[in-house]
Amino acid sequence: MLWGGILLHGICYDFFFVTGQIYIDGKAPVSLRASAQGLITFITYGLGMLAGSWLSGAVVYHYTLSVPQGTLTYDWRSIWIFSAGASAIVLIMFLFSFFDKQIDAARLHAAEESSVEVRQ
Repeated sequence: MLWGGILLHGICYDFFFVTGQIYIDGKAPVSLRASAQGLITFITYGLGMLAGSWLSGAVVYHYTLSVPQGTLTYDWRSIWIFSAGASAIVLIMFLFSFFDKQIDAARLHAAEESSVEVRQ
């Protein structure tokens, strides 16, 4: 499980942080690239990690169980299901709210060209 966790962390890091940095670099004007990179880093490493650690602490506290011996244990299944559900919600929000106007315009232009070729 340790190796699987390391592999998953690498994949998540690449797809979230690195891809976001590349996207910001491509979208921001040259004069604002450094500021845009700094802002995205502040949002993800600063505010995002603060909110994530606060939320994860609240979730773990919510699923804390008492056992008869007076010690505490955790309902790890519910904790991980909550995390997976939150990730699925964020994925769905991303899929429905994010689109690249340049890519959409290029697809529309290609579709128009192919329909012109078919008519000729």
